[in-house]
Formats: sequence, C-alpha cells, structure tokens
Amino acid sequence: MRTPHIASALVMSVAFFGSALAANAQGAVSASRLFFEGDMVRAAQQGAPGPFCVLANQFKRKEGVAWRIRVLDHTGKNVDDKELKSLVVELSDGQKLTAKFGPHPPRGTATDHFWSVSWIIPESYPTGSLTYKVVATDLQGQSQSWEPFKREPTQLTVIAGEIEIKK
Repeated sequence: MRTPHIASALVMSVAFFGSALAANAQGAVSASRLFFEGDMVRAAQQGAPGPFCVLANQFKRKEGVAWRIRVLDHTGKNVDDKELKSLVVELSDGQKLTAKFGPHPPRGTATDHFWSVSWIIPESYPTGSLTYKVVATDLQGQSQSWEPFKREPTQLTVIAGEIEIKK
C-alpha cells in the first residue's frame, strides 16, 4: 500500500517547508522583500502659515516639504532603524535626504511610528516638477527603491512665490 509512503513524504515536505520559513523569519530583514507606504505633506515649520501635516504636492519657496514613509517586511511588520541601515529620499536634482525613524508627533503623545524627513525649498530654487525616489538599505548593504507615479501633476512641484515666515 502506498499511503504510508505518501503520508511520510507529505510530512517531510511540510516539516522542511516549515523549518525554511522559520529560518527566514529569524534572519535579518532583506531589502529585496520590502514594501513601502508613504506620502508628502507640508512640514511643521516654525513661523510658516500652515496647515501642517496635510497632503500636498505643490509648494512655494521657503516652504517645508515632509515625506512620511512606512517600510514593511514581507509579513507586514513595520521595519525600523534597527533593521535598516538607512532610508533616503533622492531628489531628481541630486539631493539626498536621510530619513529618521521615530514617533509622531515627535512632541507629545505618539500616535504612530514611521520614517520621516523634511526639506525647506530654497528662495532661489527654480519652479517646476521634481521626481524623487525612496531608497531603503538593509544591514547587509542591499538596497530596494520605490518611486511614486510618474505623472507630472502628481509629482513634487515648486510653484511661483514664497511663503512668509513670521518670527
């Protein structure tokens, strides 16, 4: 009768597959298996008119742009600064902005934890659209990147004018 052999093979296969999953779960986070969530908002900037932390893609000079990014592993777990070497927002003009992982809001009672970085648009910055990508580098030095939609109306856009900073 072949049933004991089939059952034995099935048990061995499940045991092997299960131990492989367990070994992978105990290993380090791999940058090739990450998922990104994120948005772009008006940065909380002292003296700026606000409102802050609201979705936007059009900004004036002297205004703060903030990227809020959540990185998830293949199980859906939030990946923090103990599991990634770095998370960088790379602008199409060559600037690289290093994000930090932490609680939000940064002051007061935290309601969430994620990666963030902000950039103040210089007074002399040209108007127009900028593309960007987010690059996560794991502890082994492997990188994975994410880019938003490439439609110009949805990109980071510097528009004419500048905000007034109150002192």
